Amino acid sequence: MIIDLRSDTVTKPTKGMLDAMMTAEVGDDVFQEDPTVTALEERLTTMFGKDKALFFPSGSMANQIAIKLHTNPGEQVICDKYAHIYNYEVGGVAFHSGASCKLIDGNRGMFTAAQVKEAINPPEYYYSQSSLVEVENTTNKGGGACWDFEEFEKIKNVCKTHDLGFHIDGARIWNAMIAKNETALQYGNTFDTISVCLSKGLGCPVGSVLIGDEQIMKQSLSLRKLFGGNMRQVGYLAAAGLYALDHNIERLAEDHRKAKDIGNALEDMSIIKKVEPIETNIVIFELESHVDDSEFINQLAEQDIKIIGMGSNKLRMVTHMDYTNVMHERLLEVLNAF
Repeated sequence: MIIDLRSDTVTKPTKGMLDAMMTAEVGDDVFQEDPTVTALEERLTTMFGKDKALFFPSGSMANQIAIKLHTNPGEQVICDKYAHIYNYEVGGVAFHSGASCKLIDGNRGMFTAAQVKEAINPPEYYYSQSSLVEVENTTNKGGGACWDFEEFEKIKNVCKTHDLGFHIDGARIWNAMIAKNETALQYGNTFDTISVCLSKGLGCPVGSVLIGDEQIMKQSLSLRKLFGGNMRQVGYLAAAGLYALDHNIERLAEDHRKAKDIGNALEDMSIIKKVEPIETNIVIFELESHVDDSEFINQLAEQDIKIIGMGSNKLRMVTHMDYTNVMHERLLEVLNAF
């Protein structure tokens, strides 16, 4: 039995999801004739109270196109120093949009409206124009932390006052909604564009969706084509998304509970220096300085447990729907035996 806690992207479709995929009605989505893709996009526009949604093969592509929709070359995106768009999307902000990032020194990937206001560049012509504020919920590098929604609303007011776009990277937005008892409509009322991922906590094999109002999304279809993201009979994948929305959101609370159990076990270990606060399904912890992180990872690998290193003696575990109760008990046994 291999216990894979490297990410919640390692899941495989359940039988129910596979059945939905294999029986999906499909068409050529480049001609916008795939009824299952259309159903998924319409489902999400209704959920979030927006005008338009567009299916993408990856969250990175959805984020990068959102940035391109909001900016012109030479302009600037305000985001946290931990932001996925800055750290893990291969410099796409610069490459695709010709924009730069103004990094905020936040707390676990989160910052305040006051910090946003300070980060906005002056209007003089020799400054890069601030065009977009980007946030991430939950924060990946911040250990699955959830924003206070009131702070989102304060930032929205700053964006409105200064004519800035407001985009959320919702790779794990479903986890945040469950943990904080929030609704999709709250997000739709606050953000100009929203990217949501289906292939992490919801267990789909592929897929993210970008959601926004008609005006901002006007060029999204042609930009997806430009990025090479148009697909043909993609309804097989969209069917997985529809199934996940029906069956896999509420169960995220189980992943959160297991993550907290893991955190408690780690805190009892003498070789652990610190465990970051755990709100959702991501556990980030730091080893004592005398402990070699590679050796720790290898010792777990010998027990058929896979985790990931983040550098500086920090490690990460992520719970997910394929991490069973039996696996959970086994992991806790191994940790307790260290």
